[in-house]
Amino acid sequence: MKILLLEDDVILNEIIEEFLLSLNYEVITAFDGNIAEELIYEESFDLLLFDVNIPNITGFELLKNIRQNNINIPTIFITSRHTADDVKIGFNSGCDDYIKKPFELSELQLRIENIKRLRQIDNHGQIKIDNDTFYNYEKKVITRNHEEFNLSKIESKILEYFLKNKNKTISIDEISVNNWLYDEMPESTTIRTYIKNLRKKLNDETITTLKGIGYRFNIS
Repeated sequence: MKILLLEDDVILNEIIEEFLLSLNYEVITAFDGNIAEELIYEESFDLLLFDVNIPNITGFELLKNIRQNNINIPTIFITSRHTADDVKIGFNSGCDDYIKKPFELSELQLRIENIKRLRQIDNHGQIKIDNDTFYNYEKKVITRNHEEFNLSKIESKILEYFLKNKNKTISIDEISVNNWLYDEMPESTTIRTYIKNLRKKLNDETITTLKGIGYRFNIS
């Protein structure tokens, strides 16, 4: 799991980084909002940890900006801004969780583990899609009615993104920007073709097309 840590307090940045490294996470640190934004577009992250009061741009504004560009990386705010209005602004900007300073590192660990569970990050083994269909993360194989379908690299990326965002409306652009770096993005027609291929390996009702909007992956 790769985490971007944006915290301008040097000592706290180092403390959090060392703790996350001890949990075997890969950590990239930033002390400035503009640099963090550049990193988000240049690299691929599984989780964002944002302070709010940072140089050049607030964490609230930064998250709002990337959400408007369809970047859906799970995000936790870690901030000294404690009021109910602050929390409301944070969630309205698109965060998944909000931790108020001071906090225990064990609390941060629990919040991260909860997001991993909800968003199915670092998933291993097999997940049930419906009564007849299962997906194996390690083997990249769909099993449906005891028949196995091997997935290509792109197919598995798309399916795993659907699984992280089950029952949500997802556009082609969102799939692209959240799974590939800018200069590596496949054409939208290519992604549509792979989604069409995935449909053949799943039950008919699993992927719904919302004309002019995108897709919804239906799973209970």
